[in-house]
Amino acid sequence: MKWQTKITEMAHIKYPIIMGAFAMIGKAEFTAAFSNAGGLGILTAINFKSEEEFRKEIQKVKNLTNKPWGINFTISPPNKTPQEISTNRDEVSYLQFLNIAIDEGVKIFTTSAYRANKIGEIIHENDCFWFHKCSTIKHAQSVERAGVDAITLVGLEGTGFKNPNQNTTLVNLTMAKKLLKVPIIAAGGIGDARGFLGALIMGADAVCFGTAIIPTEESLASDYWKKKIIKQDIFDEKFHQKVFHLQLKESLNASMAAGHCDKIITLKEFIEDIIIKRSEDIIKSWNLLSND
Repeated sequence: MKWQTKITEMAHIKYPIIMGAFAMIGKAEFTAAFSNAGGLGILTAINFKSEEEFRKEIQKVKNLTNKPWGINFTISPPNKTPQEISTNRDEVSYLQFLNIAIDEGVKIFTTSAYRANKIGEIIHENDCFWFHKCSTIKHAQSVERAGVDAITLVGLEGTGFKNPNQNTTLVNLTMAKKLLKVPIIAAGGIGDARGFLGALIMGADAVCFGTAIIPTEESLASDYWKKKIIKQDIFDEKFHQKVFHLQLKESLNASMAAGHCDKIITLKEFIEDIIIKRSEDIIKSWNLLSND
């Protein structure tokens, strides 16, 4: 079966799946492995302290895969403390990183957190694609007006930054198709074939995997982190509170997708199980072309 959406056409990838941006582990090996398995691997720029280190990591990805991949810039909001500024990169300090990436031939960039309009302008000036991650429809509408090429919309079931006005993945997707025109990338609690297909049916042009791919062999996460996700009871009251009541913050807590993580497998096995084995079987079982 050929999977063709606006995102697969834009990114020239085999499957409509995108790797999440990861602090600490979003490096060359993980990025290349995801791309080699048929998705769009994402290198996370916040993991690198110097321009030299960043350029070397880009070249490392290029040596590990000939498939499409992209780079994420996590933009820091204003008024951060000195400690926060020293550990996070802001829009200004990213501009040289962006120039390096463009010079190295990177064509797809994802941004997240605070406004990234200046970065988006430079991306477009160099004929590259700009995807931005949002937690609310309101923010998605704003970035659409700024000219973004696609929007990753994160549901409340996900991890990472939370917004008091954030909705669930289901509400996000169905409302996004009503209110937005740009392609949507679904994120938040998706970790199996039914979640993947459900997101596409609700209007997404791709799915972004985060928690679900941390316990893979190629992931650079520690064994402790991987086992923590695999053993996580997503129906535990304390875990539920952290995910749905804005208490996650920066921690090793997973998203609700942890419920689909049973063992450590390769990225290729993870992706093929979801897309080739299970999704295609589910589609066939619907018998949509039957006259009965």
